[in-house]
Amino acid sequence: MTPMTVLQLRAVTRVHGAGDNAVHALVETDLQVAAGELVAIMGPSGSGKSTLLNLAGGLDAPSSGQVLVEGTVLASLNKKQLARLRRRSVGYVFQDYNLIPSLTAAENAALPLELDGVSAGKARAQALAALEEVGLDAKQADRFPDELSGGQSQRVAIARALIGERRLVLADEPTGALDSTTGEEVLKLLRRRCDAGAAGLLVTHDARHAGWADRVVFLRDGRVVDSSAPLPAAETLLEGAGS
Repeated sequence: MTPMTVLQLRAVTRVHGAGDNAVHALVETDLQVAAGELVAIMGPSGSGKSTLLNLAGGLDAPSSGQVLVEGTVLASLNKKQLARLRRRSVGYVFQDYNLIPSLTAAENAALPLELDGVSAGKARAQALAALEEVGLDAKQADRFPDELSGGQSQRVAIARALIGERRLVLADEPTGALDSTTGEEVLKLLRRRCDAGAAGLLVTHDARHAGWADRVVFLRDGRVVDSSAPLPAAETLLEGAGS
């Protein structure tokens, strides 16, 4: 049975500005990510990686083309419907965490569930389990973002992205603030979530991290220039250890 396509970009172009000042951040891009698949996006700075992630998660709209999540064209949704889809179906790990300063780690992680009507008690229980999964204990769960290290804040952001039944997980350099050991644990977590049926899109500069993906898509100047299967993660790590 063919896995269901969770994310699809059809001839997507994103242009910022107009006329001589127009910047083509993404150009005629086609991409499909199926349930159970983790796809790594690589390319130099300014190649369109973050733009692609923002479009995939409905945080930005294409200048032309279509973005579909589970068969729904995002442009067909009003603001309320789009917010509901992002809250229920899309988990996003931002580079700068985007935690709410006035909420504890557990409250930040539980927020998507509470906004979707889950009781505070049930949301907290799921948040604590998600935080434990990324290596944070109950004491750290009750700390505010300014009481956490950068690595701990990133773990909270990852827990928030994975909580609930998210069908699409978008991660923008999710290991940037983490040491190598913790970073590998986070990638294993993303891999497990995809193996359980989610679709994942991972932006990374690290070839070893891309080794956890099923395939790698390379961007340059807003265009897909190559798509290939990476080395197995274990093989990639061994190569890095020997260099």
